[in-house]
Amino acid sequence: MDLLLWRHAEAEDGEEDLRRRLTERGERQARVMGQWIRDHQPKDMRIIVSPAVRTQQTAAALKLPFETQRKLGPDACVSELIAACGWPDAPGAVLIVGHQPSLGRLASLLLAGHESDWSIKKGALWWLSNRLRRGDTQTVLRAMLPVEMLD
Repeated sequence: MDLLLWRHAEAEDGEEDLRRRLTERGERQARVMGQWIRDHQPKDMRIIVSPAVRTQQTAAALKLPFETQRKLGPDACVSELIAACGWPDAPGAVLIVGHQPSLGRLASLLLAGHESDWSIKKGALWWLSNRLRRGDTQTVLRAMLPVEMLD
């Protein structure tokens, strides 16, 4: 299974967290990373997105169909992300468009074996795969792209 973790792009400050919109810079970040993902996406990719406006706008830049899952909101825990994406057994690939700190904690759990507060920059993409090697299941970091490297 491939699992892509895309943190929403830069968003405005605001009191109502779920209604915060992307800034102009954030819209550009989403377009640039969205184009890279479209150009390199794995086959059979399912896209699941937080209901927050900023994640919806980020995902919309992909110009691909996606589903919104309420449990992927800003307060999501790692177990909710794992359940939503079906790691490690879901067929094909899953792209989660979500938030910190849950995306960083998920990456930490899958790559290091325990939850830590790893930081994923706004607009960045982490691409993980799992594989079976000599009878052991391994998680592999295939790519980690800050959006600034593509801009």
